[in-house]
Amino acid sequence: MLISVEDARLAARRTLPRWLFDYVDGGAYSEASLKNNFASLSAVRFIPAILCGVSAPDTAVKILETHQTFPLVLAPVGMGGLLSVEGEVAVVRAAAAAGIQTCLSHFSIQSIEDIARAVDPALLMFQLYIFRDRAITRDTLQRVWNAGVRTLVVTVDTPVTPMRERDARNGFRSISKLSFRHFTQMMIRPGWTWNMAHKGGRLMANLEPYGMGKTFFAQSATISRELDPTINWLDLKWIREVWKGRLVIKGVLHPEDTRRSAELGAEGIVLSNHGGRQLDGAVSGFEMLSENVQAANGRLDILVDGGFRYGSDIAKAMALGASGVMIGRPWAFGLAAEGQKGVADVIDYFHQGLRSTMTLLGARDIAALREGGKDFLRDVSGAACEPVPSSSIMKEHV
Repeated sequence: MLISVEDARLAARRTLPRWLFDYVDGGAYSEASLKNNFASLSAVRFIPAILCGVSAPDTAVKILETHQTFPLVLAPVGMGGLLSVEGEVAVVRAAAAAGIQTCLSHFSIQSIEDIARAVDPALLMFQLYIFRDRAITRDTLQRVWNAGVRTLVVTVDTPVTPMRERDARNGFRSISKLSFRHFTQMMIRPGWTWNMAHKGGRLMANLEPYGMGKTFFAQSATISRELDPTINWLDLKWIREVWKGRLVIKGVLHPEDTRRSAELGAEGIVLSNHGGRQLDGAVSGFEMLSENVQAANGRLDILVDGGFRYGSDIAKAMALGASGVMIGRPWAFGLAAEGQKGVADVIDYFHQGLRSTMTLLGARDIAALREGGKDFLRDVSGAACEPVPSSSIMKEHV
């Protein structure tokens, strides 16, 4: 059993070839954004409440009209199916068993159709990238709808792919085929290599119908050419018109973009710096949470990702007004380490941590956690915690 996310990470590092582990684990340039994601969460501390009589807090919540056992959503991770022969199906099954949603990556190894047959599609979201050829995007939207998925998550923060130095050092930045170095790294990971060679998926299945290449690496090269770097608000307006389900915009940080998302008719946003993989030196989604909650003014569900490693981190986000938290690397590490069981262990680790934190804060349920707001928190970095104004949870226990 995996005890923590860091256990899962270390197990994944021992299991995967270096070029694949670093692809998941790394960030852009100096990895300042990646490091700041952790630092911003660490800078906010709790002020516990005693003698509150809360032994079994209720963590249930509704996110984007879907009931969940607790406020965690598995974020999209491109090529996640390369991490284990069990593939993305194992991920969504672990999430469904835990009563939470998964957002499937556009660049998953298994197709949206196969994934949606594995679990109730009501527990699935689909991440969309917009291609230059809008016919591909339109057809993809129809496939997602036909699969029964009703929540679309459009990623908007990747007009270019910046230098990711670990990938460059590993020769994985602009790879067209495996090199001697890659094979050497694979040979010292014989378990992963054998399994992938004999039972693993080798293409990004959602792209297969569009003639983007007959190998994984050919597909990767095509993606870099065919993703549209010029997308703007007019393109999102078009998506809103074409897509009749729930629309979520992922990659928002500025409050003005939150306002525009609400005006566009989106149902939700994800505050995200893409896990520190895009703009080096960017603020974290957590740092911008309070301002964006105020900008949304109740019009949007607000998810936040980036650096979440503990259930206590979820409690911080909920106290500041989030609708829920997304995690990507933690479940990816769990999948690489122990397949579906590893993902389930990671999910349970977050859930247990949230429950114990709520007990120690005296929050009986998620509503109480939100109502307590800044009364639970102290920002030691010098910045102010400014959640949605609310009554103090302490009044509840007087």
